Amino acid sequence: MYWPSWFRNAGLIIVGYSIGLSFSKNALIQILKQLPAMLMMTVLLVLFCAGIAFVVSKLTGVDYPTVLTGSIPGGLSQMIIFAEEVKGIDLTTVTFLQVARLMMIIFFVPFLVFGPIFQGTGKVSSESLFHTVQTPNTSIIWLVIICVICAILAKRLKFPTPFLLGPILGTAIMNISGLHGPALPVSILDLSQFMIGGYIGLLLKPEKLQHKARVITLALISGMVMILGSLALSLLLISQEHISASTSFLSVAPGGMDQMGILAHEVQADLSMVTGFSIIQVVLYLFCGPPLLRLIFKIGLRKETRTT
Repeated sequence: MYWPSWFRNAGLIIVGYSIGLSFSKNALIQILKQLPAMLMMTVLLVLFCAGIAFVVSKLTGVDYPTVLTGSIPGGLSQMIIFAEEVKGIDLTTVTFLQVARLMMIIFFVPFLVFGPIFQGTGKVSSESLFHTVQTPNTSIIWLVIICVICAILAKRLKFPTPFLLGPILGTAIMNISGLHGPALPVSILDLSQFMIGGYIGLLLKPEKLQHKARVITLALISGMVMILGSLALSLLLISQEHISASTSFLSVAPGGMDQMGILAHEVQADLSMVTGFSIIQVVLYLFCGPPLLRLIFKIGLRKETRTT
């Protein structure tokens, strides 16, 4: 089966435009106020994932660098590229762990968000940034051109997930500067999910995986524990910030910006807050993740050479 990558890229541009519309001056100020909480939750999530990777590595016998690279929620493409650069890491296992975690988030997080745990709890305040209504004053054609140009520029500048982050930044800048675009109909957003979902489904190729039973068990356990851990972190975030339960959970869930943004749309969570958390996570994973992982791997190699 074949799914062209430009299908996914077009879907990401649609989602990026819709997410960018949620950013306003008030949203930007609110994100800056909650920047310390965003940083703290991101660091806690990374430490939690590192701990899970250590336990799973001991239980299954898979080497720790491979499990750690497959467990860090730094984005599928970024972690696979990093795994290719480091010697001794099983690239197939890393890919399967990352894709399996992504699939579990896509299937389980919506059930949690739409379930009884989050219904009626932590209602969004009257200052919710997502519900800020802005009258369109710019043609959708111009905004489509801006989104496509921003996506191309982001790709050339080697941004993470450029076809999503580029349109988000471009639309947000236009929105904050006073050029407001029209909201997209639900049918267009549904089409974007279809375009992204087909591509993600084909990433999972079990036939290329060795020790299938062990690695699948590993992926299921680690993915479920990550989701439960992020649920606990979301309760901590609710106690500190005045945000809804669904917004809190989607902000710290170990998923990508596109998946969390789509879910935030569906449950009418504070989309700008969820995206703000995702952007902070991407920046930290991109600039701090690979150097820290390389440092951990060097320390591990030194210990191995001393013992041998």
